[in-house]
Amino acid sequence: MAEPLRIALAGLGTVGAGVIRLLAANGDLIARRAGRSIEIVAVSARERGKDRGVSLDGFRWLDDMTEFAALDEVDVVVELVGGSDGPALALARKALAAGKGLITANKAMIAHHGMELAALAEANAAPLRYEAAVAGGIPAIKGLAEGAAANRIERIYGVLNGTCNFILSEMATTGRDFGDVLAQAQALGFAEADPAFDIEGTDAAHKLAILAALAFGTRLDFPSVDVTGIDRIRAGDIAQAGALGYVIRLLGIADCEDGADTARLFQRVAPCLVPVSHPLAGVTGAINAVVAEGNFAGRLLFQGAGAGDGPTASAVVADLIDVARGNVPPPFSLPVASLAASAPADPGHRRNRDYVRFMVDDRPGVLAEITAAMRDAGVSIESFIQQGHPDERDGRPVLVSMVTHEGPEAGVAKALSLLDGSPSMVEAPLVMRLLG
Repeated sequence: MAEPLRIALAGLGTVGAGVIRLLAANGDLIARRAGRSIEIVAVSARERGKDRGVSLDGFRWLDDMTEFAALDEVDVVVELVGGSDGPALALARKALAAGKGLITANKAMIAHHGMELAALAEANAAPLRYEAAVAGGIPAIKGLAEGAAANRIERIYGVLNGTCNFILSEMATTGRDFGDVLAQAQALGFAEADPAFDIEGTDAAHKLAILAALAFGTRLDFPSVDVTGIDRIRAGDIAQAGALGYVIRLLGIADCEDGADTARLFQRVAPCLVPVSHPLAGVTGAINAVVAEGNFAGRLLFQGAGAGDGPTASAVVADLIDVARGNVPPPFSLPVASLAASAPADPGHRRNRDYVRFMVDDRPGVLAEITAAMRDAGVSIESFIQQGHPDERDGRPVLVSMVTHEGPEAGVAKALSLLDGSPSMVEAPLVMRLLG
């Protein structure tokens, strides 16, 4: 058997400890599949004396993880610290510049600096792998880069954040409002004390940008992802969607159109209404799912646990096995110089059916005002629903929702601009597209 693949592990949190446990439990099996053993030789973390439930005996400890890059006895650095910049990025740059492989679960770093790191990896013949950065234990990166390599990917979309999916699933099951379910998710450990990164859609946007670059052969463009979170969704929206035969999911959606000089890349993270017959409607709880539509393979669905020590550690070690085997393709399937430049697509011409929700004063003329704005913007209304209160005299705002016929997004945007500033509107309208 060949010499062991020697790794340094930066970050000993949930996933880092999971990697240690996995290599200890399945070491012999992994060695047979990889053609050589995978051995941890050095570790680093913020607190040396913390009890992590795993033994660190026999591992060299470094207080400064960036020093891994200078260790002759290290072949690959595993970065599990997180953060788009700071120590994680410093370590990544130094490791790749030194010709050492880099395995990371850091979606933010790849989304923001993936092109730079890929170029460094190519220049120094160093592997760069990041399966664990997107959808935890689901082999979405490998599935796109290898399993679907013969296909032109026409669209990619999916449920990319387990926290949001748990909240929306619980709202649908229990009928409770967003704030109550968010508190439950925090109590159960599904949501952070500061949940903004998840519920505002940033986490899903990082993952979508990475998937889009892989799927369409374009350069990463995280800044152009259009992001809307789930914090404005009410129990009434969930109920209305259910009555129409839909569930609400936070989806990342991307497609790409060839342009004369540059590709036109559409990337959006937003809550959508998903038909109950669609596979994504059955993705509940903290599960993730990625759908890729290939021109020959058709619809491909990758589904599984999107986080957690076991699934994410599994993805990290799968990348290590590939490196041990010598399977080291370009980080984004194509050399960096071959990745297409892109410009953000104009969403105005995209045709959708939309769910539009208004919170309005309960007084005569409000519905006429809304329908007039839709008429003047050329938007055709398919259905219109007003939710009253048991006591219609209490003067509280009411929820009014509609579903439009298929039409360009620019039409709904124009209608809402006509209603902007109306004293009838208690808050800004909420628009959710119907997945079609």
